[in-house]
Amino acid sequence: MALKGRDLISIRDLSREEIEEVLKVAHRMIPIAEGSKIDRRLDGLIVALAFLEPSTRTRLSFDTAAQRLGGRTITIADPTTSSVAKGETLSDTVRMLSGYADALILRHPNEGAARLAAQMSDKPVINAGDGAGQHPTQTLTDLATIQEAHGTLSGLRVVLLGDLKYGRTVHSLAHALALFGAEIVLISPPSLKLPDEVTEHLDQMGAKVREEDQVHRAVRDADVLYVTRIQKERFGDETEYAKVAGSYRIDNTVLSGAKQRLIVMHPLPRLGEIAPEVDASPHAAYFRQAFLGVPVRMGLLSLILTGKGSS
Repeated sequence: MALKGRDLISIRDLSREEIEEVLKVAHRMIPIAEGSKIDRRLDGLIVALAFLEPSTRTRLSFDTAAQRLGGRTITIADPTTSSVAKGETLSDTVRMLSGYADALILRHPNEGAARLAAQMSDKPVINAGDGAGQHPTQTLTDLATIQEAHGTLSGLRVVLLGDLKYGRTVHSLAHALALFGAEIVLISPPSLKLPDEVTEHLDQMGAKVREEDQVHRAVRDADVLYVTRIQKERFGDETEYAKVAGSYRIDNTVLSGAKQRLIVMHPLPRLGEIAPEVDASPHAAYFRQAFLGVPVRMGLLSLILTGKGSS
């Protein structure tokens, strides 16, 4: 498989065919992720998890993924307890971890950090989120969730709602959706629109993209509603954050006119943009989405570290 030994910094590093292969392997990993089957293909391998920005789902799902396949992990979960707090450079941290492990999973607050790490490391680097930049493994998880629910990634109408400016998950997801010919509908506060670089890239791809300002209208014809948190940590000015905080709230009233098969997704954590009452509705897919991060990352680790697909 062409992924063996490769870095994964952006979803743009993967072709449509490679994405399809990852999703196929991930689907076959589900019983192993659930613990009903045993597979030890990563036995003897060590995965370094360097999370220099807070994370719950991404860090723990990578940790679970490696261990479900018999691998081991070493972790920086809190940069204040590592030499980063002493001023150690990213380059030195990466070089050090490359000597300890067979692959490096990096989350960093600065956009471009994962690309720099890949240049410094002689082991594969997987970007687990770099600032407002890219989050390719979340995108693969999102695609797996959509495919499981709808049986396809093609011909769907997907609404991206919330923080489209700083939301790295939607930057990556929009590209992938365009690869599969989905129609993309954008809803955000005016100050949090999709960055020009991303919209220009989608235009070059020939993507079907339109903006909408009415949530009810957008939801009515959607197959997927992808909700994002407005990220306080990305704002330099709390006043600007306060202007857009709480702009949208999805509840059962909003969803009352939706298609029966609409799924509501969220990369989590949520801060009120999806009402708890939605959790019990047939539309809620965000906790399944969080689980699918494990088999997806299992598939990636297997392909990158061993070149093996399904068992």
